[in-house]
Amino acid sequence: METAFVLIKAHPLKEKVVYSNLIKMKEVVETHSVYGEYDLVARLDFEDYKKMTRFLIEEMRLVPGVLKTETLISVEV
Repeated sequence: METAFVLIKAHPLKEKVVYSNLIKMKEVVETHSVYGEYDLVARLDFEDYKKMTRFLIEEMRLVPGVLKTETLISVEV
């Protein structure tokens, strides 16, 4: 299982739209509204890195209202 945390900056007043779209995606395990530079944080789980990469490039960038993302990929230490 591969896990990524995506920090999301939404267009002004579009936070709820982005949140609503994220919770409909099966890869998104949890989504939280946050204060600070970013508006939302989403946890995503995948079977493998290829599926994760494809989803992040092809689907996360197309969520209506998303202005900017930063992806943090979880690793074992």
